[in-house]
Amino acid sequence: MLTVEQILAAQKAQVATLFDLSSKALASVEKLNELNLQAAKATLTESAAQTQALLSVKDVQELVALQSTVLQPLAEKAASYSRHLYDIAAGVGAEFGKVAEGQAADAQKQFVAAVDSAVKNAPQGSESAVAAVKNAMSTATSAMESVQKAVKQATELAEANFNAVTTSALSAGKPVKAAKA
Repeated sequence: MLTVEQILAAQKAQVATLFDLSSKALASVEKLNELNLQAAKATLTESAAQTQALLSVKDVQELVALQSTVLQPLAEKAASYSRHLYDIAAGVGAEFGKVAEGQAADAQKQFVAAVDSAVKNAPQGSESAVAAVKNAMSTATSAMESVQKAVKQATELAEANFNAVTTSALSAGKPVKAAKA
């Protein structure tokens, strides 16, 4: 049975965790806002420069040359923005994951302690029931570890795929130079 002190300690820990996660979420929102402000400032500056360059074009060849110099940096900037956005999301996701793993480990420890306490107070003849409970706990622990391992592998695979797609998009966006005869 839980004591009042144990319940209060658990509540304090939950509140501390809530505030910690809220702080981390706000920090990621700050990073996202900073990223968006930087992108907006860069876009404004580049738009002004491109407009000036466009207004100074004298013929079609200059226009085509200007167009090709504008398109490549756009693909690179979009890929860079996406990468920064992904990093922010992955960072906050990792932080939340660490907290969730810690909470799950603490809950498991508390459950094991409660079961051990119950086993000590179990009546004579309940050895098979105790063994079944311990076996179920062991199976649940193994299943949880397998799920955590699978989630980590899926996350790593998703990140590798994201990097591959970004690299491929950047390669596809590069202008092809005409061969000289």
